[in-house]
Amino acid sequence: MSPAPRPIVAAVAAAALAAGGVAAFAAPAAAASGDLLISEYVEGSSNNKAVEIYNPSTASVDLAASGYQLLQYSNGNSTVSLTINLTGSIAPGDVYVVAHGGAAEAVRTVADQLTATNAGMFNGNDAVALVKNGVAVDVFGQIGVNPGDPGWGAGTPNATLNHTLRRAADICVGDADGADAFDPTVGWVGFAQDTFGGLGSHDADCALEPPTDPDPDPELEADCTATPVTIGSVQGSGAASPIQGQDVLIKGVVVGDFQTGGFDGYYVQDAGDGDPATSDGVFVYAPGGAAVEVGDSVSVAGEVAEHFGMTQVVAADVEVCATGQALPAPAPLTLPATNAEREALEGMYVTLPQKLAIGETFEYGRFGTITLTNGRLDQPTAVAEPGAAANALAAANLDNSITLDDGRGSQNPDPAIHPDGAEFTLAHSFRSGDIVQNATGILDYRFDTWGVQPTEGADFTVANARTGVPDVGGDLKISSFNVLNYFTSIDPTPTNSNDDDYYRGADTAEELKRQQDKIVAALAAIDADVFGLLEIENNGTAVQALADALNTKVGAGTYVPVTTGVIGTDAITTAVIYKPSTVTPVGAYQLMTSAVDPTWSDTRHRPAVTQRFASTETGEEYVVSVNHLKSKGSACSESPDLGDGQGNCSASRTAAATALTKWLNETVAPDGRAIVIGDLNSYDHEDSIDAFVAGGFTDLEKQFNGEHAYSYVFDGQLGYLDYALAQPALTADVSGVSSWHINSDEPSLIDYDMSFKQPAQDALYAPDAYRSSDHDPVIVGLNLTPPDTTDPTIEVTADPTLLWPPNNKMRAIEFEIDAADDRGDVTVELTDVSVSGAKAAWTQVDDDTFQVRASKGSVYRFTWTATDAAGNTATDTVEVTVGK
Repeated sequence: MSPAPRPIVAAVAAAALAAGGVAAFAAPAAAASGDLLISEYVEGSSNNKAVEIYNPSTASVDLAASGYQLLQYSNGNSTVSLTINLTGSIAPGDVYVVAHGGAAEAVRTVADQLTATNAGMFNGNDAVALVKNGVAVDVFGQIGVNPGDPGWGAGTPNATLNHTLRRAADICVGDADGADAFDPTVGWVGFAQDTFGGLGSHDADCALEPPTDPDPDPELEADCTATPVTIGSVQGSGAASPIQGQDVLIKGVVVGDFQTGGFDGYYVQDAGDGDPATSDGVFVYAPGGAAVEVGDSVSVAGEVAEHFGMTQVVAADVEVCATGQALPAPAPLTLPATNAEREALEGMYVTLPQKLAIGETFEYGRFGTITLTNGRLDQPTAVAEPGAAANALAAANLDNSITLDDGRGSQNPDPAIHPDGAEFTLAHSFRSGDIVQNATGILDYRFDTWGVQPTEGADFTVANARTGVPDVGGDLKISSFNVLNYFTSIDPTPTNSNDDDYYRGADTAEELKRQQDKIVAALAAIDADVFGLLEIENNGTAVQALADALNTKVGAGTYVPVTTGVIGTDAITTAVIYKPSTVTPVGAYQLMTSAVDPTWSDTRHRPAVTQRFASTETGEEYVVSVNHLKSKGSACSESPDLGDGQGNCSASRTAAATALTKWLNETVAPDGRAIVIGDLNSYDHEDSIDAFVAGGFTDLEKQFNGEHAYSYVFDGQLGYLDYALAQPALTADVSGVSSWHINSDEPSLIDYDMSFKQPAQDALYAPDAYRSSDHDPVIVGLNLTPPDTTDPTIEVTADPTLLWPPNNKMRAIEFEIDAADDRGDVTVELTDVSVSGAKAAWTQVDDDTFQVRASKGSVYRFTWTATDAAGNTATDTVEVTVGK
């Protein structure tokens, strides 16, 4: 298996990287002679980050037992931003390599410990400290000092940015003072970026004394007649073997053979020790060793070791004792399952008898892994309030998920294997939400992930078939579409990630054509009157290029962009295209930036492109505001991750939501006819969405599709980051809302990108809408009616209209009022009474009854006004006269 950064179970590793807290930097005046030191530092492109630690002493060092950690201090901070607890051991004169889980294979293959692939590691301006029980023994860089982007040693081959640095051979004691000035040109040798050749070994002139052993053990040999130890005693009942580092002789049946494909070994299971807390299976690491087959009974002699949390026996000698043996019945493993319950089955032949949903597929194309979940799981803050409730659900989701691997450790495997064991093709594909049952194989723990390495195909059922464009009704449609880094600027250096902050899209013209064809297919099918686009290149021309490509398919002039030019400072921006045949811009576009409201952060959020439109048929107006708020993935110093499930930068997103709603309500759309669409990078129970609702906006996705609506799948969990939020007057016109699940449920293997695929997997492409992005488009239907300019009707009669005799007495008058409007109810009120005559007088008895004085020559005129919902009015006046 290869590293799995996206599946839920990878979060276990992320949790182990306990970021936060201030290091107890009570550094000694000088490090103890012979203590560990940093021997190599790799600050390469992308995630190619590694630290090599050297043991100059004459004794093996147990890292965990001795309390060793790597601490990272980012951007000149004096507080710890990342803590890596070291495990395993380092032999005398040997090294231990800690690397990023997403590093190149050349780095990962020599690594002894990997971080989770979604964990950040250092850049050239970050200090890294090796500490022992909280006390520094070696520091790379200077804590509390930010040397700037070039890092320390700027302008030299030893600059800490984009270089590999190796400790000079005569350096045998680390620099324990993290506060002293750091000069990487002294005691270090610099190499070009992405130089990995020396990683995994270190030449040092430290005069190590050779270890002595007065009574060495005799060489251990496999022996089918000898009495083995139980595999349960090797595994133990905890996370690590209780006899790590010892030589053992085990015997059992081969239940899983993975000697090819990158694992270089096989799984052996014995009859058991009777203890349900200890596993009866173990991985035998035997690269280049004797070939064995499933069903062989083998005797294995070797050393017990822990490899990234997986117990294994490193084979020194193997003997096949018998062939064709019956396998034990696979142990059932049902979800939810705790780590302890899984640990008790590590290395054993297991089956997953439940009907499990395919959850995460992001790493399927790259590493052959999918996540299976006990039902479709919700993102915690999509259904629960941030804090204790969300965190409890996150923990439950971990217990309710497991990885199904493909039994291979190679990247970009060919062929891709379907969960049913057959080859994956466009005609034989799967989607998240489809059902896998009876997945059977070996349960193991690799790269911080519990997974089943299959030994046979599982039962598969389509449960989430593709659908056509949702019918949202209405006369007009609005759609939010994240186009996943649609860049017309091709990356000039696709193998160098240094410029990937800007060149985020296609690496070749062929990739751009593949990407564009998929996006165009989706846009054409949706056929919206207004599209809000996210993650489009901020070069002023990409939006026109996409509109032109779309018009080539649907007809010249069908769509035109709202022309904004380059806006904001990010490489990506928000944009609008629309149909001039159905809608017309009213006035110029407007941008929400810090110039409008200083609480809006221009460095965190893209400018909100906001445009008022009028229906060309009805004249009805509405405002579309397209937004892309700061993501959860990277940190905001002013708005850190509070550990409540909202991720990084929640306060920044909430401030943006508050500023945007105020601006729309008070300035741009006081008529209440605005809709906010786009990627708000928040699930619907989070603070920023609460701010929109508090500002009077309705979450249309929730209103129309309920609590479990989704447009995005991350870590095998559902939720929506893509929104349609409307003010009250426009909400009344909404006929329907739906996400079209063409992206979130599809495996990324079928997308346009050709970077990490074999030719056969590049061919798994079709110029259709499916996996045109990673977010689903959101579609909103509107029923717009022409402005009501027709006055209501009103007719008033009085009984009587003539009073006689003029006896100066009060007489009752009854009025009958008939008012109507072509669009509904009207309100009627008496708006004027005029009288003539010296003794004229009147009083109102109730709504339609009055009394007037019958004085000779008096005339009473009563005027009534009818008003419809649009404010149109009509009046009628009736006259009552005293006389013959």
